[in-house]
Amino acid sequence: MATVDQPLYPIAVLIDELKNEDIQLRLNSIRRLSTIARALGEERTRKELIPFLGESNDDEDEVLLVMAEELGVFVPHVGGVEHASVLLPPLETLCAVEETCVRDKSVESLCKIGAQMREQDLVEHFIPLVKRLAAGEWFTARVSACGLFHIAYPSASEVIKTELRTIYSQLCQDDMPMVRRSAATNLGKFAATVEAVHRKTDIMSLFEELTQDDQDSVRLLAVEGCAALGKLLEPQDCVAHILPVIVNFSQDKSWRVRYMVANQLYELCEAVGPDPTRSELLPAYVRLLRDNEAEVRIAAAGKVTKFSHILSPELAIQHILPCVKELSADSSQHVRSALASVIMGMAPVLGKDATIEQLLPIFLSLLKDEFPDVRLNIISKLDQVNQVIGIDLLSQSLLPAIVELAEDRHWRVRLAIIEYIPLLASQLGVGFFDDKLGALCMQWLKDKVYSIRDAAANNVKRLAEEFGPDWAMQHIIPQVLDMINDPHYLYRMTILHAISLLAPVLGSEITSSKLLPLVINASKDRVPNIKFNVAKVLQSLIPIVDESVVENSVRPCLVELIEDPDVDVRFYASQALQSCDQVKKSN
Repeated sequence: MATVDQPLYPIAVLIDELKNEDIQLRLNSIRRLSTIARALGEERTRKELIPFLGESNDDEDEVLLVMAEELGVFVPHVGGVEHASVLLPPLETLCAVEETCVRDKSVESLCKIGAQMREQDLVEHFIPLVKRLAAGEWFTARVSACGLFHIAYPSASEVIKTELRTIYSQLCQDDMPMVRRSAATNLGKFAATVEAVHRKTDIMSLFEELTQDDQDSVRLLAVEGCAALGKLLEPQDCVAHILPVIVNFSQDKSWRVRYMVANQLYELCEAVGPDPTRSELLPAYVRLLRDNEAEVRIAAAGKVTKFSHILSPELAIQHILPCVKELSADSSQHVRSALASVIMGMAPVLGKDATIEQLLPIFLSLLKDEFPDVRLNIISKLDQVNQVIGIDLLSQSLLPAIVELAEDRHWRVRLAIIEYIPLLASQLGVGFFDDKLGALCMQWLKDKVYSIRDAAANNVKRLAEEFGPDWAMQHIIPQVLDMINDPHYLYRMTILHAISLLAPVLGSEITSSKLLPLVINASKDRVPNIKFNVAKVLQSLIPIVDESVVENSVRPCLVELIEDPDVDVRFYASQALQSCDQVKKSN
């Protein structure tokens, strides 16, 4: 009897759990739909499971969301593409629910299923579904319908295609702004499937209606459609239809629409081409850079380098640079920060002379900005300027500012400077570096913030790699020797960390003669944290130094530490001793 009831068991469990008061159990059962479908087999899944799910559409939104997602990948479980249409009814119901994320996921799943369906099934089942949703009494169904037209349209007959275009036109003029918003969002996808002749007439008339909508939320979504439509049209049509819309939008009364134009401007420029950009879009962009809303200026400032690349250097200097100067002193710190993150990229566009005359003063003013993010954004892109103006001028003009920032009160700024130092060192050369920045690098090892000390230790290692062991012996080791006796135990720990990083760079001989004695001496420290760090450093030095040094110096020190009263010191010392034994065995 048990074997007869076996196939019924999974669906029974599902039904029980879907009716359970505990939402987590209901969610779990929905997530196991594919497992249950495999247990039931394709036929019973089509006849029992899918109808049951169609009736379970009044559940919590979380459950419905998972159900919509699962159904999107359910085609193999119902017997493949020839039976895919059985999945449409439950998803059609979910397309009309109130919760937006459930509807969006249902539309996404319907698109996945529709893309796999046979043309005949699309005509018989999918297109009628789209029509029903588009004629839905409740606006939610009509909102969902807009996202399905691009799947339904290619398979339709000429008569049905005309009908679908008419229905979409009605959705673009719907009384509910939410429906018009959805129509504006999906217009680009729909336009891509429509024939070129209808695209120029029907679709462009819909687009123009949406761009003149009284709701700014609809107009700003039409802005997004500009770039998508522009790529579908011939260049001359793009200039005739899209360009005037962009220019009008850049002066729209709603700042949200202007923000969207500023955000999408580079893509819009690509759509209309370089010549119209220079003649028509450049004045529009300058207006956006000087907009009275900070959010619009932020979006426009972030595109300043990309936009300059489209222009000739002369136009960039004449039109963009004056705006950049104004933005560098903008009252909003976020505008200055957006500008600082991209302004360095203008240097290659403008060339050496214009960069030195026009951009350098702006860089310097932003490097001294009171807001740390502005300073950080400039520091992180300094190498782009160096490639244009050369190291001599960079060192004369920017180094004083860099030295000042090395002692900045915000630790993240100091950290950004430290990470930039090895690159600067390689460009400045050893002589200049020693004069100007050498002392700073050692000073950071005693910073109050751990992240700075840690970065400084890594920085010392990278400098040793750049300038070589002889330079390190002359400039780093003597100062390390002094700092290992610092009264503050945290600084002594930083030096131990620096030694462990330097040893592989400096090699066996310098490590054995200069660094190892320091570490062994530190094992007598009164602070347990220092002692167990000594054990860790010694463990890292074992592969670097000769076996005789390990046996004569490292092992006796570790044997002492293993008798320490502190449990952590004993633990790390025993680990290091095991490493000694392994090296001895392998040799």
